[in-house]
Amino acid sequence: MNYIHGYGASEAERLHDQATSVRDLLHADTRYPAGSVVLEVGCGTGEQTVSLAGNSPGARIVAFDRETRSLTRARARVAAAGLTNVEFHRAELFALPFRRASFDHLFVCFVLEHLPRPLDALVLLKDFLRPGGTITVFEGDHGSPFFHPDSETAYRAIWCQVELQRRVGTNAYIGRQLYPLLRGAGYTNVVVTPRNVYVDGSRPALIESFTKGTFTAMVEAVRSEALAQQLIDAETFDQGIADLYRTASPDGVFFYTFFKGTATLA
Repeated sequence: MNYIHGYGASEAERLHDQATSVRDLLHADTRYPAGSVVLEVGCGTGEQTVSLAGNSPGARIVAFDRETRSLTRARARVAAAGLTNVEFHRAELFALPFRRASFDHLFVCFVLEHLPRPLDALVLLKDFLRPGGTITVFEGDHGSPFFHPDSETAYRAIWCQVELQRRVGTNAYIGRQLYPLLRGAGYTNVVVTPRNVYVDGSRPALIESFTKGTFTAMVEAVRSEALAQQLIDAETFDQGIADLYRTASPDGVFFYTFFKGTATLA
């Protein structure tokens, strides 16, 4: 996994803002039956784990990540929530220590975007799913934002984020590809739905948690690397970020699309 955002405290805070802002979009219709065993792929700092475990208290959540610092935060977050139906493992996606066909459901959130071989990952994960089991995948698409006031300079700043991911072999536009990826990996009953985040001045909580705390913070964090790789000049990038913050004003509007895919293993 090529995670260009890093694993520091500021990124952990951004992930918290992201999870808070999209909790209903992601988890409102994600519930697992009592007695089922769910594998959460790439759990990171546990932001999604808390919602998964809390919404399905009778299910057992098995969560793994490769990054020790993230797992430490995840364990603390789950403990603070008083949840007891989660177990954590440090593991690599392409070298999983679990038994084949040992899970009823797979949950993959904001992971495929950071993989050079997302199709291979989806194929591999089938081995750990029982026949008739389900997979749920959630991804964003950084080609989907639009906003008011409009700004070509803001789009150029966003493009820096997209291009940096492309240069390390990952895909910031992967949300729009969930259907062909799941079909190509051999899953059946594939259903993909767009999950739109719309923010205007009447939604101050989303202004803070999503427009500012999630999306603009993510783009702003690539400034040093974008300049180092000469993707943009400092003045243009800074103006683009200022224009993104301008969309968080009372008369501004921000729109972004996530995609949720569900499928079954025949």
